[in-house]
Amino acid sequence: MRRRARRVTQAELAAAAGVSRQTMVAVEKGDYAPNVYLALRIARALDATVEELFPLEKEENHVG
Repeated sequence: MRRRARRVTQAELAAAAGVSRQTMVAVEKGDYAPNVYLALRIARALDATVEELFPLEKEENHVG
């Protein structure tokens, strides 16, 4: 995970994204899908793109 590679704790990332550590745990476990604004804040805090952090599954890429 990018957070660990950057040596950022869940608490630090949560603070940077403006959410609780519990919310960050749920996002990482896949129990909570962040809204676009939270996804952008997490990506910015990790110097990444939303697509890098939250890739779509192949089936979900198909539109139409």
